[in-house]
Amino acid sequence: MTAACSAVARRIAVTGVVQGVGFRPFVHRLAQRYGLGGWVRNVAGTVEIHVEGDARQVDEFEAAVRAEAPPVSRIDVLRAEPAVSLGTTDFHIAESADADGNRPVPPDIAVCARCEAELRDTEGRRHLHPFITCTDCGPRYTVIDALPYDRERTSMAVFSMCDACRAEYESPGDRRYHAETIACNACGPTVWLERSHGATLASNAAAVRAVARLIVAGRIAAIRGVGGFHLACDATSDAAVRRLRGRKHRDAKPLAVMVATLAEAREIAVMSPAEARLLTGPEHPIVLLPSRADGGIAPSVAPGLDWIGVMLPYTPLHHLLLEAAGRPLVMTSGNLSDEPIAIGNDEARARLRGIADVFLLHDREIVSRVDDSVVRFVDDAPVLLRRSRGYAPLPLRIPVASPEALVAVGPHLKNTFTLVRGDCAYVSPHIGDLESVESLVHFHATLARYRELFRIDPLVVVRDLHPGYLSTRVAGELGLAREITVQHHHAHVAAVMAEHGVTGPVVGVALDGTGYGDDGNVWGAEVLVGDLLGYERAARLIYAPLPGGDAAAREPWRVAAGYASLDPAAAPAFALAFAGIPEERRVIVARQLERRLNCPMASSMGRLFDAAAAVLGVRRGMSYEGQAAMELESLAGNAAAAPLEIPVREDGRMLIMDPLPMLAALGERRQRGHDVRVLAASFHESVIDVVVRVACGVADARQLRTVVLSGGSFQNARLLAGVRRRLADRGLRALVPRLLGPNDGAISFGQAAVAAARLGRSA
Repeated sequence: MTAACSAVARRIAVTGVVQGVGFRPFVHRLAQRYGLGGWVRNVAGTVEIHVEGDARQVDEFEAAVRAEAPPVSRIDVLRAEPAVSLGTTDFHIAESADADGNRPVPPDIAVCARCEAELRDTEGRRHLHPFITCTDCGPRYTVIDALPYDRERTSMAVFSMCDACRAEYESPGDRRYHAETIACNACGPTVWLERSHGATLASNAAAVRAVARLIVAGRIAAIRGVGGFHLACDATSDAAVRRLRGRKHRDAKPLAVMVATLAEAREIAVMSPAEARLLTGPEHPIVLLPSRADGGIAPSVAPGLDWIGVMLPYTPLHHLLLEAAGRPLVMTSGNLSDEPIAIGNDEARARLRGIADVFLLHDREIVSRVDDSVVRFVDDAPVLLRRSRGYAPLPLRIPVASPEALVAVGPHLKNTFTLVRGDCAYVSPHIGDLESVESLVHFHATLARYRELFRIDPLVVVRDLHPGYLSTRVAGELGLAREITVQHHHAHVAAVMAEHGVTGPVVGVALDGTGYGDDGNVWGAEVLVGDLLGYERAARLIYAPLPGGDAAAREPWRVAAGYASLDPAAAPAFALAFAGIPEERRVIVARQLERRLNCPMASSMGRLFDAAAAVLGVRRGMSYEGQAAMELESLAGNAAAAPLEIPVREDGRMLIMDPLPMLAALGERRQRGHDVRVLAASFHESVIDVVVRVACGVADARQLRTVVLSGGSFQNARLLAGVRRRLADRGLRALVPRLLGPNDGAISFGQAAVAAARLGRSA
């Protein structure tokens, strides 16, 4: 048989994360390897390929597309069908086209090893170029204006390529072939350093060296990155860190530290091989690691905690800065507390002037605002606590496709939203707490951006039950045809179910701070039985009053007072909780409790952690959410301890967990001089023990074998690992959050999964 007789033509459509990841250049090189003709192009969120030539070579080409795809790409579906031959032996990248359908957008990718080496090549034309990039790395989501992904639809469009860059861009054998962010010192963006009053001090490489010297001298710098500004200072100087905290109004919340290399990361923290791989992977998130006491990091970076958030440089500019500084740097979000991160030069000059002494600026515009992602390892597997840079806006799948496009607006704190078309869910990057006008503006701007980028016009809005959430108001103001409400803890459980592709029924354990319950009380330690459509509440913590309402979430001694009011005979055991609290404030709280004035009833695990911290004398007031619980976890560490009894009683079909005897025992032992670390460990073991007992009891009674663990309290590694392991030891399948984390950042995804299931049932 002749070669002509074996010739075929094939049309291949590849969907997934296939734009902005060097997929078209990869396909071009592959076609040349197999001697095939045709073309490749972007069409909305799909890569279309026409290929023709020898049948065996075409088959091998198709197999290689699957097997050898660029490392940061993700093929969800590859469809192939016969095509009409064009009679061509050449292969080229065709002009992009547009179309409807799901349109995945890649996240920003950390600078690759080859670009990093080129950055330091004194003979190369990109030596010290702070925007070096190639098809395998660099910004994507934060520079893309619209799809299909081509340079003219990015913030790089204003920079005309020089002849040398153009030659690389058009050369199929070059790693910058169709690299849309290609640039060099001659034609790319520039960097300059300003004082806070606007005077320019230096530009380009000299600006980076100058800002490094100022940081080492104790100054605070605002650094413009890929998704927004960082505020940077010397992480080894306690005076500099305290100065930054004072100006940023961030009294004690831990700050992230950036170090130049993995070796330097090991000098300040302990890490496993898996943690090291994630630190150096394409996402480059902040990873929470056990800190070394002799690591040289200022105590004010993470006061009261035994871990530290560490990240490596993920942009060329970061590499140059860390190398010039020669020491670890604090790199925290460029904002005031509770505000969104600044992204524009003028915005930063206005908002950060009172914080930063100098500004390291550049002229590549940031199209989309995005914070650093945060990851913690539990049982040597990652749990994503904040999903943002490096991960968003990659879509996630929901188990039941929605027959209508929808938007889930999420919770009040740690807000994200989720847009859904079919079974494809686009979860926003971390928005933050909806407690300021700036945060609300950020929410609306990001939602508008997502709607335009992914071309989703929702017909349905999904919200929390709480009538007072700002997100609830937002849901109403969107004016969509239909509104669906989802209870907070059902959404928590549904988020983990959806992540694992489970529709139910399951036993769902939701442990967090507060969520509005069906009965009008504050929920927060719930065992639910249900599926994506609905649930039944099977167990909870005992209700305890929270004197002062929201004030109790900031002052653990108030929570302790609420628990103590349930049994006046236990009052002496709670004495340490009130040490140093002025008598007049205690009297006011006592009257509130007596008259039940502004004392909402709560079954909250987060508040139980607060009460334990107060009873042990660890913390009576907090400067940031979760501080008491985080310090308790650090105190407990890996210390061995026996659990104290938390009685469980039946109330109809409901199981009630009563932690009051445990709190009293902790207080009494601490007053007798017992080691607070052992008592903190004992508290953790007590909670683990009762949660496992109750979850197993509910599972056995309902003949279920799958337990879902969710809610912000499961950010606690000891709690999550302990409950998961013991459930597994009992033969139960324990599903834990990985892709979105256990906290409220996953709520919108859970809301979306529930709403899609309900809409699918009624369709």
